[in-house]
Amino acid sequence: MPTNTPAPVHVHAAQDTLTFAVLGPGGVGGLLAALLSRAGHRVLCLAGDDTARTLREGGIRVRSGKFGEFTATVDAATELPEASGPLGGVDAVLVAVKHTNLDAALARVPAKALGDALVVPFLNGVEHPAALRARYGADRVAPAVIRVESTRTAPGVIEHTSPFVEIDLAGDPVPRERLDALSAAFTAAGPVTRVLPDEAAALWAKMSFLAPFALLTTLHGLPLGEVRTRHRDELTALVEETAAVSLACGGPSDPAQALARYDTFPPATRSSMQRDAEAGRPLELDAIGGALLRAAERHGVDVPVAARVVRELAAGSR
Repeated sequence: MPTNTPAPVHVHAAQDTLTFAVLGPGGVGGLLAALLSRAGHRVLCLAGDDTARTLREGGIRVRSGKFGEFTATVDAATELPEASGPLGGVDAVLVAVKHTNLDAALARVPAKALGDALVVPFLNGVEHPAALRARYGADRVAPAVIRVESTRTAPGVIEHTSPFVEIDLAGDPVPRERLDALSAAFTAAGPVTRVLPDEAAALWAKMSFLAPFALLTTLHGLPLGEVRTRHRDELTALVEETAAVSLACGGPSDPAQALARYDTFPPATRSSMQRDAEAGRPLELDAIGGALLRAAERHGVDVPVAARVVRELAAGSR
């Protein structure tokens, strides 16, 4: 697939409707699918047979303090249809699966079916954009960072509990007008969205916050409130190490600000990795902790606390 020519965009005006495919209609993907559908966009959810049937028949039901209770109609399929087929192409594929399920899920999005659509991953970690670009093309991948608390309680049933949904959209090789069109669609549907000029900075801003939070709440099996009091020294050291790696990778580095932000969160806050561990699901340990250690090694940053925590978590998950 040629990557030196900007791909055409289906629509340019914010008032026009877009067509979205959502790979992984869970807590994040399901909420975005429902909001975009309610705003008038066409939404095609990609999932397994049973989930796809449930979504086609009953839509997606959302319970949200911010957006209210509503049911949104969506299409659903097990695989992205050919862009030249009777259903036509899509403008963007939103990838909202766990990193542990990414390879299997991407089988639902064959490269030949993508047409000129963008791939917009809402994934933890910093390494996935390179893998997706190798698969779909350099100017087709627009990484996104989302801040939200949203859970799928059953197929097609979403509980959104945070008083906000915020999206940062980036993509260094992607034409800016394509990012602006997506940003306008997201914002009009509800999530406050901004386009950031530096992809690495956007991804590492999230990683700097997520890694210490996810790793330590999971290691100790405690909510954030207890981690930040009972394990304050360990948290501080891990935040400082992560900030140093972020700085080396072109991201932000403000350990004091990160610690202050943790202190503002409700004491009962738990990480998604911690919830996965409690439920016996595979952990995104490699995408978060592994990626942090690999970046540290590449840039010669010493991270002894991170290395120990990741090693202990790996040993406990076997």
